[in-house]
Amino acid sequence: MNREDRNSYVAALLGVILGIMIVVLFNSINDGRRKKVNYLDWRKLNVVLDEVQKNYVDTVNVKDMTDAAIVAALSKLDPHTVYLPPAQLEDSETDLAGNFDGIGIQFNVPNDTAIVLEVIPGGPAEKVGMLQGDRLLKIDDKVVAGVNFPQDSMVRRMKGPSGTKVTVTVGRGKETIPFEITRGKIPVHCVDASFMINDTTGYIRLSKFSRTTYKEVVLASMELLGQGMKRLIFDLRDNTGGYMDQALSLADMFLEKDDEMLYLLGRNRKKEEYKASGKGILKDVELSVIINESSASSSEIFAGAIQDNDRGVIVGRRSFGKGLVQEPIYFTDGSGVRVTVARFYTPSGRCIQKPYSDDYSYDVYKRYTDGEMFSSDSIKVDSTAAFKTVGGRTVYGGGGIIPDVFVPMDTTKATRFYVACNKKATSMRFASAMFDKYRGRLADIDDYAQLESFLSSIDLPAQFLAFAASKDGITPAPGEWQESSEYMMPQIRALVARYSRLGDNAYHKMYLPVDKEIKAALDASSKVELFDFRFHSKKN
Repeated sequence: MNREDRNSYVAALLGVILGIMIVVLFNSINDGRRKKVNYLDWRKLNVVLDEVQKNYVDTVNVKDMTDAAIVAALSKLDPHTVYLPPAQLEDSETDLAGNFDGIGIQFNVPNDTAIVLEVIPGGPAEKVGMLQGDRLLKIDDKVVAGVNFPQDSMVRRMKGPSGTKVTVTVGRGKETIPFEITRGKIPVHCVDASFMINDTTGYIRLSKFSRTTYKEVVLASMELLGQGMKRLIFDLRDNTGGYMDQALSLADMFLEKDDEMLYLLGRNRKKEEYKASGKGILKDVELSVIINESSASSSEIFAGAIQDNDRGVIVGRRSFGKGLVQEPIYFTDGSGVRVTVARFYTPSGRCIQKPYSDDYSYDVYKRYTDGEMFSSDSIKVDSTAAFKTVGGRTVYGGGGIIPDVFVPMDTTKATRFYVACNKKATSMRFASAMFDKYRGRLADIDDYAQLESFLSSIDLPAQFLAFAASKDGITPAPGEWQESSEYMMPQIRALVARYSRLGDNAYHKMYLPVDKEIKAALDASSKVELFDFRFHSKKN
């Protein structure tokens, strides 16, 4: 090799060595900057947030970033493990607590002005003289009438800590009356209605499983037993759940000693089993439970315990399908997290949690489009999740409680006239007008027979048609009223009846003639032997 070639070779070699040294040096510098991470202890997430706070080009809103990070992280888990900001957590807790701080009224907004439906006895509003039928005009200095003021905003303005004051100005006839009200503790009832349907059949409608649920149902049951109840229709439609212990306490009212009610199991939770005490006051009362696609969680715990023990007939449509148990974690800033810690299993061993799908939130809508709301044949049953009740019947897990007696959704009565009235809330506004017209008579009625007589005496059909035509310009086509009235008039009568002293009980009782689920539950009383094996054999 000549000198020139040797020099070229040495230069090339030195270039390679220098390149390697630069890469090694660069990597060494980067290694010094690299952060050690460990997915098992969340270190990577903490490092990222810390680095952003120290180095990001603009000021960082730590609160917003932290909340966003929590929400994003929890979104990778099940749909019911969620972060709740302070206001949302407070609303959620208040809804289930059994009481809240406020003035003590129930109101509706049939048009653009809120109307008081009920003044809670003994509450702050009643003490200052507020009456059913009053129109809410102002809350403190804020006008809330005639301006399409949001209903939830009205509620927030009237709520507040006990002992604080709020001025609510109402319209009563031609008078405008300001009431200065000192807020107090207001009970929130979860038994929406409780009455006898006939001489032997009682009815209880439950809206949620709050802290006072068991106590309220016991009181309602005792009253119905005193009126001769031998059979109960327990209505859990649209009941989205609440406290698990309340559902178990209710199931215990109907079951025999040591009947299984539920068990829980989670990755970090040992198996917990719950059995009936045998001390329930309704063990000898026949039972039908009504559920629908919005009956969830604790509603499904109760319905599952009844169905798997062959204790009663489940009527309606497939329930929501939430078989998870959440525990709360509270933070000092008023926010919180609800973490799923276990799955619950009905006595037969089934978990009724539906699959986590991309369209989880729209599952009920999908059931509608798939035809499940109209035909039991369209219910998607997971045949691999089949279980047996104590009487040997087959029941299925994997997606809600499937009823023993299916009741399809009915849309056949939705005529053009009916739809047009619904769009303008004609029926609700008509009921309010009837209260204004007959306030002196209607507000004093506390007897169902007297209420029926009154409603039949004032020709509601003619008055409603006149109201719809004059106020909303809606008139039925030839023959359309005959087709619509059978369905619409019980609803209209129920809305007017709500303004009597019987309140929501009157509303639900007057609505019975067009309630297909209740009719099916009543008819199922003759079929108890098909479903309630143990109860039937016990009677014989």
